[in-house]
Amino acid sequence: MTIRDRLDELHALKELARRGPDPKATARQHDRGKLTAHERIELLLDKGSFQEIEALRRHRAGGFGLEHKRPPTDGVITGWGTVHDRTVFVYAHDFRVFGGALGEAHAAKIHKLMDLAEAAGAPLISLNDGAGARIQEGVTALAGYGGIFRRNTRNSGVIPQISVMLGPCAGGAAYSPALTDFVFMVRDTAQMFITGPDVVQAVTGESVTMNGLGGADVHASVSGVAQFAYDDEETCLEEVRYLLSLLPQNNRELAPPAPASDPADRRNDTLLDLVPEDANQAYDMRAVIEEIVDDGEYFEVHAAWATNIVCALTRLDGHVVGIVANQPSSVAGVLDIHASEKAARFVSTCDSFNIPLVTLVDVPGFLPGVDQEHGGIIRHGAKLLYAYCNATVPRVSLVVRKAYGGAYIVMDSRSIGADVALAWPSNEIAVMGAEGAANVIFRREIQGADDPDAVRRQKIDAYKSELMHPYYAAERGLVDDVIDPRDTRSVLIGALAMLRTKHGDLPSRKHGNPPA
Repeated sequence: MTIRDRLDELHALKELARRGPDPKATARQHDRGKLTAHERIELLLDKGSFQEIEALRRHRAGGFGLEHKRPPTDGVITGWGTVHDRTVFVYAHDFRVFGGALGEAHAAKIHKLMDLAEAAGAPLISLNDGAGARIQEGVTALAGYGGIFRRNTRNSGVIPQISVMLGPCAGGAAYSPALTDFVFMVRDTAQMFITGPDVVQAVTGESVTMNGLGGADVHASVSGVAQFAYDDEETCLEEVRYLLSLLPQNNRELAPPAPASDPADRRNDTLLDLVPEDANQAYDMRAVIEEIVDDGEYFEVHAAWATNIVCALTRLDGHVVGIVANQPSSVAGVLDIHASEKAARFVSTCDSFNIPLVTLVDVPGFLPGVDQEHGGIIRHGAKLLYAYCNATVPRVSLVVRKAYGGAYIVMDSRSIGADVALAWPSNEIAVMGAEGAANVIFRREIQGADDPDAVRRQKIDAYKSELMHPYYAAERGLVDDVIDPRDTRSVLIGALAMLRTKHGDLPSRKHGNPPA
């Protein structure tokens, strides 16, 4: 054969790998409302940038008929390309080949790609649509998952790792997404669970559908496994591209800045009316965030889970920042088990990738209750405390309204290492609300009074005037400045600009031992 003959043969083999072994399989994939692996990669990456590797890889397993079925790719597409002209690595399960199930060769391709992503210092994206371990290959398939988990862990906090769930992901396979930084899911077509509905019913007697057990909305709003859920693959993959624009390539770089059309000194007059003076009156903290950030745009993480706290990536003067904010419109903005976990994970992620943190505080405390105490609110609240104390990125906190008790300390107070601590004149920083404090401190005096209600009101007013006035914390150096709310945007931008060269060192240690 001549070189031209060989080239014709090569092109035919690659075209076979792209088309898949059976046109009917492609039709079935589309009938399920799902794209093929190559179609997904084309949507994710910049046009024409994908460079596939090991397209001709075939398994070498025998038995159970596998020796007679050896399609190229072995059910996974691997390679690299660009998103917004920056390199990313991607692998995509091809459900048309062995249902995307993982075997030895399949796993080896993923291992190689993960090692390349680590060496190049670039994000890794997995497009998941597979039936788990390839049963016919036995324990070698399970060992393949072990290699993926080990690399997920080794690359944690080194390169961004994003899992996109576009089909089933069951059993041990679900642990790889759980080890990554962000999980996206598509409604109706994607499910994640350790044991499927049939096993659940056999063991517990509970009857549940696949989506009811592990669908996108379940994991986005109930379990907290997924940060994002979308109605279709096209929207989902476009949002993955947007997230990548807010992340650095690795932990040695900063997130890419963008030209800012929104003036840094823009006044925030609207803020004077957004936040009610009454500490017990609810409002939407998202409206405050929209007013402060560039062009009112932000990318909320875990928007449907633990809604009493808001975590979002956004830009201030073109530079990426992470915002953590209590949400008074949901459970009064208290910290509970889920909110603490959500914020702790977000703080840790931002710190891993050199993203400065802005914390907006309006918190009445931790949620009381037997279920919270028995569920380990102490342990879970400590996760958020640990994450903030361990963070070395620039940290700016702003008390918008109230900040009571241990929740004030946990929400990046000056005492746990905030670089700049600010407050509005409406702030109330105290151990607890004035009513509760007066009832504790002056309990006997109130009970023994001829008019207990009048004495209680007098003591509440006295406590407020002595310990809860807006300047009490500032007088003691716990707040660096009390600012005009209308200057919030410019003050935050100025503080973050000053801190841009911050370098923080942690003690020499193998690693910390955070609360589990």
